[in-house]
Amino acid sequence: MGNDEYTKKLEMAIQEFIKPLKNLPFHLIINILSGYEVEKFNPDDSNHKKTLEALKAIARLSCQLINKKGIKRKRANEVGNDIEKYVIQAFRKCNYKADKPSTSQGKKKSTGYPDLEFCVLDNKWHYLECKSYNIKNKSTSMRTFYLSPSKDFKITHSGIHFILCFEIYQDHREDDFNVYKTKGWKILDAYNLDIDLKYEFNSDNRRLYKPELILAEENIQ
Repeated sequence: MGNDEYTKKLEMAIQEFIKPLKNLPFHLIINILSGYEVEKFNPDDSNHKKTLEALKAIARLSCQLINKKGIKRKRANEVGNDIEKYVIQAFRKCNYKADKPSTSQGKKKSTGYPDLEFCVLDNKWHYLECKSYNIKNKSTSMRTFYLSPSKDFKITHSGIHFILCFEIYQDHREDDFNVYKTKGWKILDAYNLDIDLKYEFNSDNRRLYKPELILAEENIQ
């Protein structure tokens, strides 16, 4: 194959490859990536109802813990980074099990979906993602949910995938920080969540700083 023909086929392949995929079913993507089932919340299942009641208590207690001191952050979109520790604290105060999920290799990973796995009934474990939102942007198209494939994925069992979302607001300023508190919460069932796949190209420092790419450099004494 000549260089021109190869380049043309590569261009066509990339053009098709980079087209984003829209409205993919969350439960199917998780099953493909992990091999485990996402269970749909069933309001007629007594165990599911008891689990939801426990989560509602966790949500209320988490709000109390958050509002006791508030969360200091420069920007509202950073508040979600702090929510998780209050939710874990609430689980433990209620004598329920909750922790960062272990991967298939037995490692505890703080990054990536989901934030937590928890158990409130009969040693049945479920997953929980923690989110914060401002009522002003709740209905916007801004991307706030992320799921990245991994060779060492954090999904290692079947279960319900809950999302616990806190509505936050700026209460006051303190030490050049905004102090955020919460005025409410929502518990979501992620089973029917629609997600998109957007491809990206990337490189690393080894390739970025290759000598042949450097046009000029200088060390400052």
